[in-house]
Amino acid sequence: MSAHQGAAGLFSVRRNITDITRRPPQLQNQWFLMDAYQCVVTKLDVRDFDSKAVPSEVKLRVLEAARLSPSGMNVQNWRFILVEGRENLRKLAEDSTTGKWVEGANFAVIALTRTKPEFHLIDAGRAVQNMQIAAWNSGVVSCVFSGVKDEALRRDFNIPSELNPTIVAGFGYPTRIIVGKKNRKPLKEIAFLNKYGNDIEITGMT
Repeated sequence: MSAHQGAAGLFSVRRNITDITRRPPQLQNQWFLMDAYQCVVTKLDVRDFDSKAVPSEVKLRVLEAARLSPSGMNVQNWRFILVEGRENLRKLAEDSTTGKWVEGANFAVIALTRTKPEFHLIDAGRAVQNMQIAAWNSGVVSCVFSGVKDEALRRDFNIPSELNPTIVAGFGYPTRIIVGKKNRKPLKEIAFLNKYGNDIEITGMT
C-alpha cells in the first residue's frame, strides 16, 4: 500500500476546515485531511461546548500529538492526565481558579512537567498546542487555563509531588459554526527584517 493510499484510507473525508461543523451528523466523526497552515490560522480558543461525545479515537490522537511533540534535548519531561466523565470534569473545574468553563467540556488533559530543566514550560506549551491542533483537525475545539488550586488538584488527580500542573486544556465539539476569524494585529506591526524596527516587504500574503 502506498503512503497516498494509506492516507486516503485513514482520512475518508477531505473538506476545508471552515466547513467542519456543516457536515451531516453521520459524517462528523470521520477523519478528514486538511492543510496544516489552514488549521493553524482557523483555530480559535473556545470555551462553550456541545454535549455531543468526542470519540475515543479522537482523544487518543490528541494524546499521540502530545507524545510526539518535540522537547528540549528530547527529555520528554511532560506527563498527561486524560480527564473524562462529568464528575471528574466537575472536580477539575472546582480545582481551578481560571477554568471553571472546563466543566462543560467533553474531556480535558492536564499537562504535568518537572521544573527542571528550565525549558519545561516551553515544552509543555508545544505539546498542548499540538494537542489543540490535532483536535481541531477532527472538528474538536479547545481552550486552556493554568490557574489551579494546587493542593486540591493534586489530591483529586493523584499528582506526584515531583510533577507540577502546568497547563490544562479542555476539549469538545463547538455549539456553533466556527469560521476561524481572528482579531490580530497586522504582520507589519509585529515582525521585522534582520533588526527590530526594519519593515518587511509583504507581498502575496493573506
